[in-house]
Amino acid sequence: MSKAKKVLDEARETQNRELDLVDKGISSFEELPGLFNMSNITRLTLSHNRISIINPGIANLLNLEILNLSNNQLRELPVSLSSMPKLRILNVSINRLDSLPRGFGAFPVLEVLDLSYNNLNEKVLPGNFFMMETLRALYLGDNDFEYIPEGLGNLKNLQILGLRDNDLLELPREIGELTRLRELHIQHNRLQFLPPEVAQLDLLGSKSVMKMEENPWVQPIAEQYLLGISHVIEYLKTETYKIIYNRHMMAGRGGPPPPKADKSKKASRVRA
Repeated sequence: MSKAKKVLDEARETQNRELDLVDKGISSFEELPGLFNMSNITRLTLSHNRISIINPGIANLLNLEILNLSNNQLRELPVSLSSMPKLRILNVSINRLDSLPRGFGAFPVLEVLDLSYNNLNEKVLPGNFFMMETLRALYLGDNDFEYIPEGLGNLKNLQILGLRDNDLLELPREIGELTRLRELHIQHNRLQFLPPEVAQLDLLGSKSVMKMEENPWVQPIAEQYLLGISHVIEYLKTETYKIIYNRHMMAGRGGPPPPKADKSKKASRVRA
């Protein structure tokens, strides 16, 4: 009997609502017979396996609240995933995703979405991606985004936004509409300017975090950053900076963009 099947059998016997299948050498859902009939499950952890395809039948787990599929070999996600009525936390980080299914933003109650360390960019986000109004934390770090598409401001409940280690050339002005945002991670990108609207956010409180190192900032921002995040925020509020920023935008972001980082050796690029 496989380790995975043993866990399933024990869970059925004990009516355990939380399944831990971490690092069990699983490569397919076919190795988990009867899983989709276990409708009482609320948490399913399948991280650190070799799964490349998620069976659409996973949507039969109507009571599932937490699904962790991080560190697998996923290349795509099923459309059915976003129909799961109670799913609050979805972690598909450290995979090989280069697309998302249509209608992906239809999750009714999703609060935490971790898509970090994949091969995603702004061109593959479905049109309703930013319609997940219940979202509190969105992690998109370690992908290939150069821009964030229109609609970010719809995430009115967002408290954490992770965008580190992408290829971002700019942030959208509507980021200022995220009034509940308390953590902003934009380190290791290609950013030279910040929209003045960032200064509207509460990023200086005792429980707030703003990470912005390792970007090719224009000199005034770089100088303020050496003094501290609070100095950057205050500088963004000045009329002087607003003029500089507007000139930059009107000039069509003139000049060659900063070079991209070499990501050829990322684990998500490896072809199994």
